Amino acid sequence: MCKIALASASPRRRELLAQLGINFELVKVDVDETQWPQELATDYVLRLAKTKAQAGVAAQTTAQKLPVLGADTIVVVDGLVLGKPVDQQDFLRMMRLLSGRQHQVYTAIALATSTLLLSDTVKTDVWFSPLTEAQMLAYWHSGEPADKAGGYGIQGLASRYIPKISGSYFAVVGLPLHETDQLLQQLIAAQGAL
Repeated sequence: MCKIALASASPRRRELLAQLGINFELVKVDVDETQWPQELATDYVLRLAKTKAQAGVAAQTTAQKLPVLGADTIVVVDGLVLGKPVDQQDFLRMMRLLSGRQHQVYTAIALATSTLLLSDTVKTDVWFSPLTEAQMLAYWHSGEPADKAGGYGIQGLASRYIPKISGSYFAVVGLPLHETDQLLQQLIAAQGAL
C-alpha cells in the first residue's frame, strides 16, 4: 500500500484513515469553502473535496509528492446545505430543521496526484427523532455541535437522537471507508499502468 497525504484538519478523518491501516501524513491546505450561487449540494461537496486534494498536491514542497486525499461532508435538508453553526441561534435553526425527519449527508472524497484525479460521492439518509428545545439546548451546551456540519456528530452524543440511517455510517462521520479504499486501489492500479 502506498503512502498518501491527508488534506484535512478533522481528527475524525485521521482516525478513520488510520482504521484502514493507511500510512499517511497531514498536509495543510487553505480552501475557500463558500458555496457558489445556484450550485447544487452534490456539485458543491465534490468540488470542495477535489479542490482540497489538488491544493494538497500543490502545497507539497518535496520533489517526490505524495498522492493527496481530500474530503468534505455536508448535511442537506430540503436542498439547503447546513454548514457548521456560527452560534447558538444558528445551531437551534438547524436542529429545528432536522428534528423529527429525514435528511441527507453527502461526503465526497478525492485522491489527487500531479497527473490524476479520482473522486466519489457517498449519500446517506439520516433520520432524527423529534427534539424538544431543552434537548437542543442541552446538546449545544455539551460543546459537541460547534465544529460539526449540520451541528451534530453521529459518533457522539447526537447518536441518541438518530433512530436509523440508510447508507454509510462512516461517511456521516466524515470518511466513507469502503469508497476510500476503492479509490486507493484505483490509484495503485493506475500507477502500475504508468
